[in-house]
Amino acid sequence: MSRFQGFTQNRIKFLFPWFWILGILLSACMLQIQDPETIPLPTLTTIPTITPRPVAERPIYSPGEIVDYIAQSGDTLSNLAFRFNTTVEEILAENPVIPESATTLPPGLPMQIPIYYEALWGSQFQILPNCAFINGPAQIGFNVTEFVESQPGWLKDYQQYAAEQQRSGAEIVSYVSTSFSISPQVLLTLLEYQTGALSNPTPPDNLEDYPLGYVKTGYHGLYIQLVWAANSLNQGYYGWLVNHLDTLEYLDQTIEHPDPWQNAATVALQYYFSRLEPKAVYDYTISPDGFFKTYQSYFKDPWSCEPHIPGSLRQPTMRLPFESGKTWAFTGGPHTGWGKGDPWAALDFAPPSESGGCEVTSEWAVAVAPGIIARSDTGLIELDLDGDGDPLTGWVILYLHLGIQHKTREGELVEAGDPLGHPSCEGGESTGSHIHIARKYNGEWIPASGTIPFNLDEWIAHDGAAAYLGTLTRFTETVIASVEAEEKSLISARKITP
Repeated sequence: MSRFQGFTQNRIKFLFPWFWILGILLSACMLQIQDPETIPLPTLTTIPTITPRPVAERPIYSPGEIVDYIAQSGDTLSNLAFRFNTTVEEILAENPVIPESATTLPPGLPMQIPIYYEALWGSQFQILPNCAFINGPAQIGFNVTEFVESQPGWLKDYQQYAAEQQRSGAEIVSYVSTSFSISPQVLLTLLEYQTGALSNPTPPDNLEDYPLGYVKTGYHGLYIQLVWAANSLNQGYYGWLVNHLDTLEYLDQTIEHPDPWQNAATVALQYYFSRLEPKAVYDYTISPDGFFKTYQSYFKDPWSCEPHIPGSLRQPTMRLPFESGKTWAFTGGPHTGWGKGDPWAALDFAPPSESGGCEVTSEWAVAVAPGIIARSDTGLIELDLDGDGDPLTGWVILYLHLGIQHKTREGELVEAGDPLGHPSCEGGESTGSHIHIARKYNGEWIPASGTIPFNLDEWIAHDGAAAYLGTLTRFTETVIASVEAEEKSLISARKITP
């Protein structure tokens, strides 16, 4: 069985001016899933009898026709323009109450949106709200182990070596849920819907191979299959929110566009199942009688949770994540927060080094804002800025690649600028010491660029043409991300006088 490689190696050089030490090596982390050789999916020979509930089709709208819309959690003007095939300017013209500077829109806000019709829209049925999809406030108090132990299915007796240690089935679900910030209830429903993990005491015959149906070399066993599932769900969820996803392609090569009124959680599930199931089976799965019915049979009505992204969300004040007066390199522009692909929630910074590689560095990564260490694991910590110590609520900053030595302990209170640990290669594979930082709000990854960009001492993050590229700008200054840590990537933290 191939062990999941969460990161790939990337050698980079620090190219300083002549008075700096030459030949210094750093690293930019690449949190991604392997993409090994594809094996053809097995042919499904039996398709269930399907009687989906009828839903009226959308009319063919005239170009620019005004339609009613109610803002949903996480909506932004740019995203709505993308989904309705219109422009931000046209939306603002029809909704003068909304300022041009709006970030997230208040859930429940009635809006009128000019729409430009696009053929092949998909299902209108909304499977889950976004607040039930994210590992956020709606999951507070839910104990995965206790729930799994209470069920008769095979998952409660399952054990596997996963993520550097032996874990139970419930622990695997918890670990993947925490890492990707997806509700454990969604992952449990997925396992039940596809494998009978909660209801059937007998494990599926393909449990050690491809139990969730994704057939690729290197993706054997429950843990790696669930990692792939979580990563795919995030591709759908954040792809819909950040304008990267507008088409679903099915196994028969036909396509469909998600309905413009759809929410991100539903599109996430549509994207996931579209990659696994023949169209007829897929249509049943995304209907009220499919995945939703299974979810509702185990958990409360998902639509009872409160929207987790408020209107007018803004980032609190943050500083650069290294010591006052120090100069580091900006080695990774916006790229994945965890896993592969969307969301591009993270930035990478690396300190100068005399020997390069994964040396023990005396440089410190520091707190970008005051808070409490809400979680600590191998190579990482999560800094909770609202002070309640719960990483499921409020603003949380993930720091990855912190060394074991001198790492701040869980439960400690810190101020902005306090040392948290030394950059290292821990928490994944990397050829040089650096740190990876990413933001979440109420469990949702916040893209490093876009509507609410990373703002670190007035340095504003911008996407590049691809992951890891991009810039930081402050007024007229620009720093360009470089995995080779060229001079153009050097950035200095302002000196703070005590």
